[in-house]
Amino acid sequence: MPEPDQTPPVFKLLVKVISGASQNAITGWLGNELKIRVTASPERGKANVAVEKIVAQALGLPKGGVKIISGKTSARKIIEITGLPESDIMQRLTGAQEEH
Repeated sequence: MPEPDQTPPVFKLLVKVISGASQNAITGWLGNELKIRVTASPERGKANVAVEKIVAQALGLPKGGVKIISGKTSARKIIEITGLPESDIMQRLTGAQEEH
């Protein structure tokens, strides 16, 4: 008998992006939104690429494990994270915050 499909977990997360910052960093939570600063400008999707990369690195995922699915031209975006359960995502992102 074949095993059921083992689909990886998928989680959607709201983020607020500040582009043109002095450094790339996950800076903390604003309510239910994760605040991320990126040095890249929003031109031609550069800031979006930087956001995906920063979040993937913080979570220990390959770059394809994080993608922006909504808000590509807005400061507020929805990213989709594939491959980790929500509890791991929240723990890793909270641990990745800049120390202030």
